[in-house]
Amino acid sequence: MTMYERPWRLVQNRIRGRGGREIDKFRGVTPAVDDATGSEAWIGSVTHVGDPPADKPYYGCSEVILPDGRRMYLFEAIALDPDAVLGEEHQKKNGQGLGMLIKYLDAQCQYGLQCHPTRPWAKKMWNSPYGKEESWYVIGSRDDTAEPAYILLGFKEGVTRETWEKYYYANDLKSLENLCHKIYVKKGEAYFVGGGCPHALGEGCFVIEVQEPSDITLGALPLGETDRKGDPISEEERKLYDERLLGAYVYDGCSDEENLRRWRIPRKTLRSGDWGEECVVIGPDQTSFFSFTELTVHGETEVRHTGFPQVAIVTEGEGELLFRGGSMAIKQADELFFPYNIPDFRVRGNVKLVLCNPEGVKL
Repeated sequence: MTMYERPWRLVQNRIRGRGGREIDKFRGVTPAVDDATGSEAWIGSVTHVGDPPADKPYYGCSEVILPDGRRMYLFEAIALDPDAVLGEEHQKKNGQGLGMLIKYLDAQCQYGLQCHPTRPWAKKMWNSPYGKEESWYVIGSRDDTAEPAYILLGFKEGVTRETWEKYYYANDLKSLENLCHKIYVKKGEAYFVGGGCPHALGEGCFVIEVQEPSDITLGALPLGETDRKGDPISEEERKLYDERLLGAYVYDGCSDEENLRRWRIPRKTLRSGDWGEECVVIGPDQTSFFSFTELTVHGETEVRHTGFPQVAIVTEGEGELLFRGGSMAIKQADELFFPYNIPDFRVRGNVKLVLCNPEGVKL
């Protein structure tokens, strides 16, 4: 057995922003605290943040512990033998990247209202092969917030570009937020966030986010007078930013009911048996760019072979992964990378896993 024929453990991280208490709780870290370590975790990432710190050029990229004990960045491990790790079909679709990005997001406070570009707009305005379609799977919420966990998602009916621009140029964030639907969320719900859709994760939400591997994020308000480094922003820079942002939105608002039909995604059973079930959480009905399933096991079953690599998160319980020549104990909050071809791959126990797939996987 080679190291490419067994699962790999990912190194847990927390990055950027203030928060993270719910990530700590989920991982069993005590004391669980909100601090500057970060309110996000990037899982199985070969993508660094946009504009990374000079002393951390790979900030956002995940590390992995290989079966032989070596620790390195996941992208370095892939580069050792891309054919053995990723397989031919994946590389045709996604090259030596993963074609997806997975995160925990823990909203101590409401995130800023924002949107992300569709692939065509990202290609036109940033020359990026990826836009940033994304999805949220609610795995928890805070119990000490002023109101129940919520999200802002989608334009209300009748919102036009002219209406949006009126409040945008007035720097009126509250009015912009009021043009979007507010949805109270529950654990176990899944939401798709299409390119061009305005959105904000509300105070108290703890979610797994699965998305395209891009960090192109557009805030809801115009640029200020200076950039992050304190340098003045030119009129040319301001015009480009406005064009990119205002043109990124898809102004197709709808009623509350239609908005929920559009963006709140019911799960579909993929397979089931005495051992449990595997359900599609986000799949081809929403996007062709990524997918993920939830595998609930109370017994033993095979891990469905997709022919592509996967990133997995253990969300509940404990058990073990079985493969030719060995096994690996797993428990809640473990983060794992599966090379594309693990022979005789099975899971046993009372355990629940989220299995994240790149573009090309058929469900």
